[in-house]
Formats: sequence, structure tokens, C-alpha cells
Amino acid sequence: MLPNRGDPRIHLALVTVSIFVIGIGWLGFRLSIAQILAAVLTSATIEIAITMRRKSMIIWPASALQTASSTALLLRVEGTSSHDLWSTRGWYYFAGIAAFGLLTKHVIRTGRGHVFNPSNIALALAFLAFGSRRIEPLDFWWGSLRTPMVLAYAVIFVGGLFICRRLRLIAMGLAFWITLAAGMAVLAVFDHSITARWSLDPIQGSHFWWVVLTSPEIFIFLFFMLTDPRTVPAGRVARVVFGVSVAGLGSLLTAPWQTEFGVKVGLLVSLAIMCASRPLLERRLPLAGTAEDDPRKWLAALLNGRLRRMIASVAAVGFVAAVAAVGIPAIAADQPPPPTDSITAVDPSSLPTVTVDPEVAGLSARVASPSGAQELAATLAFNLEVEQAALRTRDASLLTAVDHGDRLSLLQKTIAGVRPGDSIVVPTYEFHTLHLIVVFPGGAQRGPNAGLVATATETDITYSSDGREVSRVEHPVELTFALRRTTSNRWLNSTTLPAPS
Repeated sequence: MLPNRGDPRIHLALVTVSIFVIGIGWLGFRLSIAQILAAVLTSATIEIAITMRRKSMIIWPASALQTASSTALLLRVEGTSSHDLWSTRGWYYFAGIAAFGLLTKHVIRTGRGHVFNPSNIALALAFLAFGSRRIEPLDFWWGSLRTPMVLAYAVIFVGGLFICRRLRLIAMGLAFWITLAAGMAVLAVFDHSITARWSLDPIQGSHFWWVVLTSPEIFIFLFFMLTDPRTVPAGRVARVVFGVSVAGLGSLLTAPWQTEFGVKVGLLVSLAIMCASRPLLERRLPLAGTAEDDPRKWLAALLNGRLRRMIASVAAVGFVAAVAAVGIPAIAADQPPPPTDSITAVDPSSLPTVTVDPEVAGLSARVASPSGAQELAATLAFNLEVEQAALRTRDASLLTAVDHGDRLSLLQKTIAGVRPGDSIVVPTYEFHTLHLIVVFPGGAQRGPNAGLVATATETDITYSSDGREVSRVEHPVELTFALRRTTSNRWLNSTTLPAPS
């Protein structure tokens, strides 16, 4: 049985293929044809086998292809290069996640049909299970607003609105977007920030709000994942409430995160939770096809009377307060204490002239400038001196002013592991050359770090428990010092890596 030309899934496939062509051809998608085929062929094979067993018929696997294409569109394997059309890197992630999503459609069911959007539940669980060091979602930002981006937006909006209009899901999509805009605005007011692969500087405040709300990935989520007619309520009122609930829950789940990866996973998880909660919504809201199933009449009835309006106002204020309460601790955590006054700033001119990799300018023109690169090197030298003071005095409290992530944990453990009476080794560095690059020590969507590749002489000084120098040993090293910029505009040492070959 071949597909019906009027099937919305055929129209969705045309939209998805168009986005693949534009993205891979002109927008630098880190995605290959081989990875797409791994998802498509696996899903199609499973769907054909299941339908043959159940119906003794060979049916065009439209649903399987939709699940596979949605999975491939939103999934990225860390380390995949753009324009490498036949890379098989991580093909098993594409095949396995698409297969898992498809199988949920056949296994997790109610009397009405499958519970979860297959690609949504599979991607949400995969990102939580494997983390951003292995796989990541599609980027928020695809490129500057030139012809390919305009064409991509046109394909998404024309295709999405056409499909949603046919399925009568535009109201639900609009309710989702407006509610998400409100939730992100609350975070923006408090200067919430995230790190992203495509910027060395944190994305914060109004810029954060604008990036999230206008991201083509958000519109793909809205038009082609949220609005799956099989996994949303049947009633018009229930659909609007469903859209509001996904966005509201998504705002709460994204608020604690300060990475692009976390924001996207929060949204995916919010849809999965609301799909599981769909029966509860349908039992408590007007049934589809009844006279009460009119969003405008239902809202008017809901707000009828002073007490009901007051309850609605309290609910709105409660939503704002909840998003702020969840997000503010994360914002505060990204504000390290000021550096110690006991160590003076390093003169940038005292360090070797920093050479700059061309990739840096694409992520931050200011950091890539000669003065910006030299100031960053001086910051690294200052941070290292604070680390040395912390180790020498065994005062771990100094580290939080200059360190973050793996580097902070490593040095804190080093100090904590020194017993009273033991000596401690403190490394110092004399730089000979410095080269500025971009590194991704925690996965691309946890944000790029500035990496200073150094050739240096490392002097390991051993201090006794009373602070006396016992010995020193010199040896040449080649290391990459990674630094992360916080929302307080300070650069913190995040990790140390081997120098690239």
C-alpha cells in the first residue's frame, strides 16, 4: 500500500527534506547523509516488519519515516564535522534512538493510541542518558539572516502553518509560543544566561529571550513535534491548555540550566511529561465536539466573577514567581567572588604576543582582537597565580574566584587530600609562546571555552607544611589552558588539556 497524497505526513516529509538540504548545503549542519539514512532505514525496516506481522501487508512506513526524519533533524553527535556528507560517526545513536522512539509507539499505548510523540520521548531520554559529551540537540542559532536562513524560515513557517491549519492546531501552537515568551521574559529580566556553541560570550538578558523565541529550532519543535495530532488532546480547549502547560512546564525545567543543551532538554522533557498527563487534562476539560468546547467561551467562563479573576491573577503571579525562584539560584551561582587583592594584576605586555586562530573571530571579535587576546593571557596568568597561592597556603576558598568546573574540582580535591604535616607541590609556569583557539571541554552546547595553547617551562615547587620551599624541578610542557567566561564578564580557568597535535 502506497501513501495517500493527502496524508499530512507526506507534507511534513517534504518540509523536513527541504530543511535537510538547506541546512547541510548552506547552513553548516553537523549532520551527514549516512547518519540520516541510519535512522531512516532502521525505522522503516522495523515498521514494515511489524505491519507485515500484524496485517500481512506491506505498507509504506510513513510514520516510521516521520519519526526517523524528526530524530535526525534534531540529533547531533559530538565531533561530527559540517559538510562531511558521508560521515558514519555515531550512526548507532541515530539508528538506536529512532528505533526506540518507534517502538514506544507500538508498546506504550492506551485505547486512543500511542501516548508519546515517538521522536520526542526517545530524544529526551537519550539526551538525559548520554549527556552533551556524546550527543546534543540541534543548535538554537543556525546562521546570520542571509538568503539560506530566510529560505529556511520560509520553509518552516509555510509548511508548519499549512499542516497546523489542516489539523486545527494553530491555536495550541500560538498558546505555547506566547506562554514560552512570558516564561523566558521572566528569566531575561533577572539577566539569566546560557552558554552556546556559537558564542564565546554568555547569551543573557534580552539577547537570551530573543535567541530562544526566534530560534528556528523552537519553531520546528512547535510546528512539527508539539502539534502531533495523535499525542495531544482532542478537544479545542484541552489543546490550548496543553500548549500553555508545555510552555509553562518547559520554562520551569529550563530555568535552572545555564547551557543551550539544558534549555532544549527541558523543553523536550516538558512535552513528554504533558503527553503522559493528557488523559488527566481531557477528563477535566470540555469534551471534543461539545458546545462547551470553545476556547473563548471557556476562558470567559473561567474569568467570570471577581473571585475567579483573582484566582487567575494569583496563578499568573505564581507562575512568574516559580520561574524566578527556580532560575535565580542558577544565576547567582554564576557570580564568583572577586579575585583576591593579595595578588596584583598581570601586565599583558609582560607575556609573549598571543597569536589567534581564525575560528575565534567567528565567536567573539573582541576576544580575537590583539588587545583582547593579550588581556585574556594576562587573566590566565593572574588566575594561575591565585591557584598557586591557594595551593601554597592550602586555602581552597581562593579557588572559586578564578576556577570553574573540572579545574576547580581537581584543585579542591588536591588541597583536601593533603594531610597535616604533608608537603604540597605547586606548579608555576613561564610562558614562551601562546596561541588562542576555541575548545569544547564539556561538549559543544555546554559552550565553547577560550583555549590558550602554551609552550612553557613548568617549575614544580614543593612546600613543607609550614610554607618553606623544599625543592623545585623544572621541565618543558605544552598545554592548553581552557577558560570560561561567566555572566560577571570574568574569565575562569575551566580545565587543562594536552596541546593539540
